[in-house]
Amino acid sequence: MKLGVVGLPNVGKSTLFNAITKAGAQAANYPFCTIEPNVGSVAVPDERLDVLAEMYNPEKYTPTTIEFVDIAGLVRGAYKGEGLGNKFLSHIREVDAIVHVVRCFEDENIVHVDGSVDPARDVETIGIELIFADLETVEKRIDRTRKAAKGDKQLMGEVELLERAKAHLEAGKPIRTMQADEKEKEMLRGMFLLTTKPVIYAANISENDIGKADNALVDALKKAVAHENAEVITICAQVEEEIAELSPEEKQAFIEELGIGESGLDKLVKACYKLLGLISYLTAGPKEVRAWTIERGTKAPQAAGKIHTDFERGFIRAEVVPFETLKELGSMTACKEKGLIRSEGKDYVMQDGDVVVFRFNV
Repeated sequence: MKLGVVGLPNVGKSTLFNAITKAGAQAANYPFCTIEPNVGSVAVPDERLDVLAEMYNPEKYTPTTIEFVDIAGLVRGAYKGEGLGNKFLSHIREVDAIVHVVRCFEDENIVHVDGSVDPARDVETIGIELIFADLETVEKRIDRTRKAAKGDKQLMGEVELLERAKAHLEAGKPIRTMQADEKEKEMLRGMFLLTTKPVIYAANISENDIGKADNALVDALKKAVAHENAEVITICAQVEEEIAELSPEEKQAFIEELGIGESGLDKLVKACYKLLGLISYLTAGPKEVRAWTIERGTKAPQAAGKIHTDFERGFIRAEVVPFETLKELGSMTACKEKGLIRSEGKDYVMQDGDVVVFRFNV
């Protein structure tokens, strides 16, 4: 899973990226500090793996990972190549989802590219750039497809879909909010349009606003994106950077002291999994405990194929126990004695937290 961290210059993108990846991306108070995208791979926090590791004392401990890409700040006219627009847009095409960092704090020492802090305007600036870029792509595709159609019903159907997409974009709306059936969505995804990407908005607040119930700037952001049914999470990039430097014990104590419940990374990961419809199943033994990420609704043979194609090809059955049951009883042996390990066939739909052993024969 690859997530692109985007936003206007000086909104806290690189600071947040540093915090969640500890990759040390340069962060400075001037536009276009980030030119080539920084990339950092992050282990997904999963307490269930810690429990399994205590049980099995394995040789290897392998969490699932997310790749974060810190993309250059965007300005008006990016779709025409202004600033670093063309590079910015090409980097967005390569990610699965977008984390859009929006400045929701006042600080006279940090310049804003538009002279003032206004979350609704900032979201609109980037939204319009992506829409214009997609509009250009769609218009070119319409011309090309119409010329090739010449009575071909399938291609004429594609032209009709593209015309609807064009009208939707011209109304200032991203393609992800457009009504379309699964086949149409698949076709639109195949065009790698920027506004098909799912988005999480990260409201970057100041340290002084942590824990406050009311924040006018965050409220303005939520109102601006309400029509998208988008997830908005609040995060303080500056504090996240401090948290990243702490040991696990210090980190937990600091989080409790701040009263934020969990780190921004944990918040972000949960929001991303929800947004992309992902779950994790677990495998455990003395050699390795490991989390595997799959799409919600994946059946057992395809989940087994994530480990190795032979597992899917020669799938016989999946021996499954829910993590909570295993945790409660303390061992697979105890679960087996109580008849709580289920034998599931090829039609079984995997559930989040399933601890599984796949049986196969090739």
